[in-house]
Amino acid sequence: MSPEQLARLAGELDEVEVVHNTPKFPIAGTRAEKRAERTVALWFVISALSGLAFVIAFIWWPWEYVNVGEPGYTIYSMYTPVIGFTFGFAILAMGIAVIQAVKKLFPDEVSIQQRHDGPSDELDRRTLVAQLTDAGNGTTLGRRKLIIRSAGLAATVVGIGTGVVALGGIIRNPWAEGDEAPLWHTGWRPENGETVYLRTDTGILSEIARVRPEDMEPGSMMTVFPYRESERGHEEELLHAQRASDAPVMLIRLRPGTVVNARPGQEDFNHGDFYAWSKVCTHVGCPTSLYQAQDNRILCPCHQSQFLATEDARPVFGPAARPLPQLPITVNDEGYFVAVSDFVEPVGPAFWERPKTT
Repeated sequence: MSPEQLARLAGELDEVEVVHNTPKFPIAGTRAEKRAERTVALWFVISALSGLAFVIAFIWWPWEYVNVGEPGYTIYSMYTPVIGFTFGFAILAMGIAVIQAVKKLFPDEVSIQQRHDGPSDELDRRTLVAQLTDAGNGTTLGRRKLIIRSAGLAATVVGIGTGVVALGGIIRNPWAEGDEAPLWHTGWRPENGETVYLRTDTGILSEIARVRPEDMEPGSMMTVFPYRESERGHEEELLHAQRASDAPVMLIRLRPGTVVNARPGQEDFNHGDFYAWSKVCTHVGCPTSLYQAQDNRILCPCHQSQFLATEDARPVFGPAARPLPQLPITVNDEGYFVAVSDFVEPVGPAFWERPKTT
């Protein structure tokens, strides 16, 4: 049997009755047909070009943060709108192309089929391919190379764009800057011998509130950020110190007489009853912003991880698997809390490759 006969047999076996079937262009090669074909192909090409523009913008458009009013802020602020518009328009144009192809090129057909429960038999399955082939021939897409090629181009480019979205954020080399790579250190690292103070946020950026031991009651907790005297009067640097994702630290004053089991090598990281731990949860990076003085537990409100302050902030409940990193602190001659060094282990849930030192 020929493919046409097999397709007709498949319809009869499926109890499909074709009531009406009229090709959009009974005579091939007319101007109207070519115009319809070019319209469909044009939308596929537009989709491909928009997808290509997305890939280019995602990779090469300036994405690093620029403060308001500084040179380059306008083009930086357009990064998200540009990649959003180009990728969205690529999908939209492809959808329009498909709709145009169905409306302008597919035959007008009305079919009626009886519905039955249960799986198809062997003969139905064998004739399905022939039926699909005949349907493809009926839509005339098989002979429209322009549409096939433009659709393939659009699908390829949009597929690449989708891959860029999925993988683009993880292909950058985090160690490209060597020892100065951001993953190797945080804002608590002393630089050029300058003291790093523990500063609390008062809500006024220019108001410098360094922390003293007498500022905290036993059983209390305070969120602190790194501060250097060279940053005084420099709004951008002060703002960066507070906005850095790995900067927030919780300073906790345990109640007098509380017994603490320190981690080996970190016995001197505290100052008396004062302990400083990273506020970034080791599960997925939420802020561990709650502290229960009654049982000395640090809580993350996102997924209910709990860390025991008397056991070096090790996780005792919830999905977190690692203790909170501890910041070495002391009190200087002026009576202010200062950081002795940077964290000696990874901050947050990622970057496990960083070696731990004491």
